Amino acid sequence: GSSVSRTVCPRTEKSQTEEHTMLSLKDVVVGQAILPPRILIYGRPGVGKTTFASKASNPIFIQTEDGADVAGAARFPKAESYEQVIEAIDLLANETHKHGAVVIDTLDWLSPLVYEKTVQDGKENPNFKTKNLTSIEDFGYGKGYEYADMHFRAILDKLNHLRSAKGMAVIMLAHSELKRYEDPASEGYDRYMPKLHKKAAATCMEYADIVGFANYHTSLRQVDKGFGQTKNIAIGDGSRVLYTQEKPSFIAKSRYDIPHELPFSWADLVAAIQPVKELKNGTN
Repeated sequence: GSSVSRTVCPRTEKSQTEEHTMLSLKDVVVGQAILPPRILIYGRPGVGKTTFASKASNPIFIQTEDGADVAGAARFPKAESYEQVIEAIDLLANETHKHGAVVIDTLDWLSPLVYEKTVQDGKENPNFKTKNLTSIEDFGYGKGYEYADMHFRAILDKLNHLRSAKGMAVIMLAHSELKRYEDPASEGYDRYMPKLHKKAAATCMEYADIVGFANYHTSLRQVDKGFGQTKNIAIGDGSRVLYTQEKPSFIAKSRYDIPHELPFSWADLVAAIQPVKELKNGTN
């Protein structure tokens, strides 16, 4: 009996290994696998980012700042550390639930937690012991932000797992800030960006299927100044718009073929994405 098991086991293990490593034509994916979107929304305070996310499919908020209580959505207690953020994501991965979206509210308040974790790791790493680390800047030469990027990517990887394993949409919210953009082709100008260090901003924007800039809708109206002179003034009607394609004044993008400008509501965004998803999947 035992001699049989010794000869059979290695052969079984080998065939399993071969099965996993050999790729065949039936593994080729035709068309596009439809997964829920990964969305990064940024905009000024008060524009309605949290309210927007609260209208997703039974969302649950991972809070790094207070705010989700205003929208009355399901939420974890406010995370005070990087570990608590990871713990919340892992809980959603391992427990049975009916939440259709996970919301990070906000990325710019998540950043300090990531940087604290990076500094803590640095203090425990013998290579940095002599540096007397107290902040992310103490690593020198922007190295701290490079190390922190690994932690940002760990969070994004876990969010990706929620998307593929649990079918959850991923919504990341951030505040906006005006930053100087030096355009090599023309003079520099100010543009709205997510309020993040450039390394973290690049990583999160690359990850997202949609980067949307939320703002109040304004139009220009000419008014008479007298003496034959006119000037343009901005008129706002209080309505809010989501921009999904980059312009000189802000960053935005979409991997979906959707309008460049949409009313700022979850229903309008889903309605724009839905036909596109079906079309690309060949069912429309």
